[in-house]
Amino acid sequence: MMLYLALFTFLFWFAVWLDAKIGMKKIAKLELVKDDESLHSRGPLLSIIVAAKDEEKHIEASLQSQFQQTYSNIEWIVVNDRSTDRTGTIIDQLAKTEPRMKRIHIKELENGWLGKNHALYKGYLQSKGEYILFTDADIIFQKDTVLKAMSYFQNKKLDHLTLAPNLKGSSFWTNAFVSFFLFGFGYFKRPWKSNDPNSKSAIGIGAFNLLSRKAYEEIGTHRNLKMRPDDDLMLGKQIKEAGKKQHLALALTHLQVEWYPNLRSALIGLEKNTFAGLFYSYFMVLFAISGLFLSQLFPFIALFVTTGITQLIFLLSILMLFLAYNVTANKMAKGANIYLTVFPITVLLFIYSIARATILTLHRGGIIWRGTFYSIKQLKK
Repeated sequence: MMLYLALFTFLFWFAVWLDAKIGMKKIAKLELVKDDESLHSRGPLLSIIVAAKDEEKHIEASLQSQFQQTYSNIEWIVVNDRSTDRTGTIIDQLAKTEPRMKRIHIKELENGWLGKNHALYKGYLQSKGEYILFTDADIIFQKDTVLKAMSYFQNKKLDHLTLAPNLKGSSFWTNAFVSFFLFGFGYFKRPWKSNDPNSKSAIGIGAFNLLSRKAYEEIGTHRNLKMRPDDDLMLGKQIKEAGKKQHLALALTHLQVEWYPNLRSALIGLEKNTFAGLFYSYFMVLFAISGLFLSQLFPFIALFVTTGITQLIFLLSILMLFLAYNVTANKMAKGANIYLTVFPITVLLFIYSIARATILTLHRGGIIWRGTFYSIKQLKK
């Protein structure tokens, strides 16, 4: 029985590695995109919409990096979503120095909305651009990020472009956790399939979702995502379901964000969308936890409880797992391979994060996001 499990594990990771090795080559790197020089002087109006909630630490640096873009035909709609810190004051100060920026201060959340989705929708209502970019208030842009993105968007005749940023943490364990998250994202979501018009696979990343206004309105805007804590993914899904053209590109040199400042913040942050990502299904939670244990933790345990050919095959399984990690996580995060040294521990941390988020969601009867409580009943509906 153990030998069959070893063979299955090896074949599984071999298939994952081969699929990812071929697939990741289909994802463009933004730094290699050739600038369309004509967009410098006559590019269409782009509305950049930023929703900020208690972002006093990051928002000024983020917006200043955006104001320096070489693509000039931009308007900003910056939405202060009920912040209790200095975010609103900083936005007001920046508006005095940047005439292309509009500001919206939201005091109360409308019923039936999650805060961020509501803020982005309010921003859209004030926008005028032919294209719309939804981004977060803690993203740092290189000067030519928007120009390259718009060049790629128009060259490929897209309806939606999402960019994967360089996620960084301030500690070893935070970065290890982030790298493992990207590994799981890579082999589970198969992000390269989002670039295939014949595939139903879809993607959206909150750091950078660029859409044509026409496509965004045709999918019903954020009104169709009112209660989705995973709004970025669902935005991409609705675009793909509408038969529109979507691409993902890597922007590790052009977008940077501190995903979470420490491991504790990462665990808290995942509370809001882990259960949603598993379709609010207890079966999917058990499936995810058991799958992680059997495929990514047990091979290491098996090295100490098996012998002979079975032990060798489990060792080869681990090698294939590492190769799969190298072509996914290490391509989506700078220097991720170093965290292979603690891979079994990060598996345990991720299993813990799923169990923790699910138990807390059930115990509370819902999630807390941006200071507001939402019941499971509301979210499922």
